[in-house]
Amino acid sequence: MKNVTDSFASLGHWPFAGSFGFNTDILATNPINLSVVLGVLIFFGKGVCASCLSDLLDNRKQKILNTIRNSEELREGAVQQLEKARARLRKMEIEADQFRMNGYSEIEREKLNLINSTYKTLEQLENYKNETIQFEQQRAINQVRQRVFQQALQGALGTLNRCLNNELHLRTISANIGMLGAVKEITDY
Repeated sequence: MKNVTDSFASLGHWPFAGSFGFNTDILATNPINLSVVLGVLIFFGKGVCASCLSDLLDNRKQKILNTIRNSEELREGAVQQLEKARARLRKMEIEADQFRMNGYSEIEREKLNLINSTYKTLEQLENYKNETIQFEQQRAINQVRQRVFQQALQGALGTLNRCLNNELHLRTISANIGMLGAVKEITDY
């Protein structure tokens, strides 16, 4: 037991740097462990033939290659889909820009149409206002004329009624009948 503890104690002891020597400690160099592993491999490896191991390695290699190939195909498909998606995105961005520009153009066109329509409406309202003012002025002028004419007529009739008597009335009627007779003779020729 003392040898075992001494061997473990020697594991903790490191030689100084620069020294070179042959290590005779069996536990430190691990030849026992290596011999056990080799023995197990030889014992259990008897049933494994070289061709079977080669076939097993070839199958594993083919699986790995197939997996790599599938991964590459999937990656290429993903890259193609990504490129298609990018192309679609670029196309949609261009269309969005066109819609945006068309929308801005349409808004400007509608704005100009609205401004023009408003100016035309204001112009029409101004014309209606002027026509209404002229109509009302003409109506007022006609009413004033009518009233002046009525007052003048009433004044003339009043003056005639005061100044005219029956004799003057008869003379005026006779003179008018004479004038009408003269006019008739002229038109008969």
